[in-house]
Amino acid sequence: MKSLLKLSTCAGVILSTLAFSGLAQAEYEKDRTYQLTVLHTNDLHGRFWTNQNGEYGLAAQKTLIDRIRKEVTDKGGDVILLNAGDYNTGIPESDLQNAKPDIEAMNIIGYEALVLGNHEFDNPLQLLDMQESWAKFPFLSANVFNKKDGSLLVKPYTILDKQGLKVAVVGLTTEDTAKLGNPEFISNVEFIRPAEAAKDVLASLNSNEKPDIKIGLTHMGYYHDAQYGSNAPGDVSMARELEKGAFDMILGGHSHDTVCINDDGSFNLKYKPGDACKPAFENGTWIMQAGEWGKYVGRADFEFKNGDLKLVGYQLIPVNLKDKVKNAEGKTEYVLFQEEIAADPELLAHLKTYQDKGDELLGVEVGSVNEKLEGDRNVIRFQQTNLGRLIARSQKERAKADIGIMNSGGIRASIEPGKVTYKDILTVQPFGNIISYVELNGQELLDYLDVVALKEIDSGAYAQFAGISMTVDRAAKKVSDVKINGEALDLKKTYRVSLPSFSAAGGDGYPVVINNPTYVNTGFVDAESLKLYFEENSPIDASQFKNDNEIIYK
Repeated sequence: MKSLLKLSTCAGVILSTLAFSGLAQAEYEKDRTYQLTVLHTNDLHGRFWTNQNGEYGLAAQKTLIDRIRKEVTDKGGDVILLNAGDYNTGIPESDLQNAKPDIEAMNIIGYEALVLGNHEFDNPLQLLDMQESWAKFPFLSANVFNKKDGSLLVKPYTILDKQGLKVAVVGLTTEDTAKLGNPEFISNVEFIRPAEAAKDVLASLNSNEKPDIKIGLTHMGYYHDAQYGSNAPGDVSMARELEKGAFDMILGGHSHDTVCINDDGSFNLKYKPGDACKPAFENGTWIMQAGEWGKYVGRADFEFKNGDLKLVGYQLIPVNLKDKVKNAEGKTEYVLFQEEIAADPELLAHLKTYQDKGDELLGVEVGSVNEKLEGDRNVIRFQQTNLGRLIARSQKERAKADIGIMNSGGIRASIEPGKVTYKDILTVQPFGNIISYVELNGQELLDYLDVVALKEIDSGAYAQFAGISMTVDRAAKKVSDVKINGEALDLKKTYRVSLPSFSAAGGDGYPVVINNPTYVNTGFVDAESLKLYFEENSPIDASQFKNDNEIIYK
């Protein structure tokens, strides 16, 4: 209770919450071998529908899961189906409809629990409450509290009965949500260390519920060998901190990884759909994660006998994923890695009503671009890109600022060459942040840049810039040779800096500037402003936004 004692009201809440008993005490049959299959997905991010190549989609996922359920139950076994968070934010058709199609599909597929991801806090808490009311399965998190009264925001765990086996599923959310979630919406929410919350929950479960199997359903990230960098500690760190085998398994999300481990213990960076996959094993706990977007369904087959749980098979099953290949004529084709999974017709028809409604709103053309605008997370979180700089410039101009700064985590996709639609804009900027600005003198700006420009690569905090050139020295932890629109920085001059309201409020660990007397929330929504920029400036020449050594990293 060490961490929770610091929050005395929270401590009382978690203990009283854990006092409830989900089931009457049950005992497994001696010498009986139970067959249990655990299915898991994570980071759906609004992908209830297939992509343009017919990949993934929840209707096909239902067909696959129904097939597995029948196979397992026909052999006398049972199935558990869980989701490791972040159903929100990513696809405009879902975002505009508050992820209702995604939640309704998960109801129909038969999910049994979901852990809160950080993107469940992109919107006001009232929306989260509404989404929870739509779900026929519990939302879980044992480490997220309401600051006002110290109560847990959602249930800490659920107990499932699987043929007399008592299975406890404990939800845990990354503490990074405090900086990744929208500060405007989480000011009254507290995220304590997941490992500390897990210790307390497990102690109470072991004392009161005495579950046969314990599952950590987490949205914390998989960082191999606990090398989590600037992120909060993830699943591996927690497994090592807890007692050996504290959880039988951890089903995770957040880092969007296909967690497959080579025989020598290294992470399989070359994994491709259909390959064999062995999950991670840390301190007596299996750790699993199934990529992103419903591209895979993770399947773990277990045998339980006389208190021992044994993993007998694991696979990541691709949901209609395709390989991009050249045919005999040299043309690009998309070829299935494995057999096609037909979409469940009833669920497909249900979801089509939402997809059609979204198409009506999103198909409007807003402009065009001659080359790809790069927004892929594996690029834009590592270097300055034309799309990042375009967005920073567009916001700078909207705010009539000298400098534009855009956090890369707020840019979620690339824009392909050709015509650009409203859907493309909302896919790139789905969060609905407001463009804001603050006025800083030259010294204040230099101090601000010494924080923001040094944000680590491979994080959403990595900044994209417009209207500024400088050298960023990571070793010395400072910037130098700063020029604003071609002129040397004047420490006494006042400069206007545009940035998303998310960053201004301290999101991604940026310095908080909303209390600065010069701070202004312009009221311009980021996506609407980007849409207007395309309408006013198309056709856009992507080469105008490349980084010509304005930002130099040492």
